[in-house]
Amino acid sequence: MLKIFYIMLISAIPLIEQRGAIPVGIFTGGDPLTVFIASYIGSLIPVPFIFFMFNWIMDLLRRKNWLPWLINIVDNKIDKNVDRFERYKEAALITFIGIPLPTTGVWTGTAIATFLKLDFKKTMLCAMIGALISAVVITLICAMLPELAHSLF
Repeated sequence: MLKIFYIMLISAIPLIEQRGAIPVGIFTGGDPLTVFIASYIGSLIPVPFIFFMFNWIMDLLRRKNWLPWLINIVDNKIDKNVDRFERYKEAALITFIGIPLPTTGVWTGTAIATFLKLDFKKTMLCAMIGALISAVVITLICAMLPELAHSLF
């Protein structure tokens, strides 16, 4: 039970999210389905907090000039992707969250949704679908990787 909690916790950490939680869970002997579910749920826990507090926190950091490097990273990531999101907001958000690459995922996707002023229900639905896609892809890769390595070597 504690391992499930750790998987949920890891998947809720920015930048690590499911990309780190699922491999850790599976490669430490966890059942892939249990790891998948725990990671999926854990990755969605921050969505309401990010959605309702993102702009307030960013404004506070700018006013106090705290963590300017972090503000630059977030601003650059949003500015770089905003044009793609403006036209196809929901589909772009699902795709952005669903592709398991560095700096994509639920945290950044929710921040972008907040910036684009999507409503909470749409943001949550897009996060759920995108996180599901990402969790399926990562789980399949991690579950098949040992077998693939075994057959190659």
